[in-house]
Amino acid sequence: MKRSRVYLILAILLAALGVWQVGEAGYMHAKALLAQHLLEESWVDTVTTGKPARPWPWADTSPVARLRVPSLDQDMIVLSGGSGRTLAFAPGHVDGTPQPGAPGLSVIGGHRDTHFRMLRDLTPGTEIHVDDADGAAHIFKVVETRIVDSRDTRLDPIDAKPSLALVTCWPFDAIAPGGPMRYLVIAERTF
Repeated sequence: MKRSRVYLILAILLAALGVWQVGEAGYMHAKALLAQHLLEESWVDTVTTGKPARPWPWADTSPVARLRVPSLDQDMIVLSGGSGRTLAFAPGHVDGTPQPGAPGLSVIGGHRDTHFRMLRDLTPGTEIHVDDADGAAHIFKVVETRIVDSRDTRLDPIDAKPSLALVTCWPFDAIAPGGPMRYLVIAERTF
């Protein structure tokens, strides 16, 4: 009798642990999906008024671009800044790099398990469309994908031509977050 009671308690504890883990995993994905709906409204306000519009009152960031990959049916708003707080909601345009479409290398980072999971499906020749806050549309074509070590990699402009670097953590299926390895997609503007 006593042994069956121990097994029951153990089974309940294991079930509770399982529910907790599934909830933790789903929370990040739910937050990322919900944020894109709120960001859509903020993006429309930003483009319409020409002024950065915060997606929620306490936000310390605002939309700066819309990134689309038509061949993968991907469409997402890009926020200013590359902090972890920003990347929890959307891809982030890294401060200090040119805006997409401007001369030089524009860098956008995102989480490998939410918005930028699609990077693994980008191949040379894939088109990436980026609309900026001024309403200009830019088309980039992927020219290279590679895995780099963030501790010794420096991204330099490609002949000051308008180009785009999309960056996320690697490997895509890593159990632990972070680490120094990054998956990098380089694209050059074609239009």
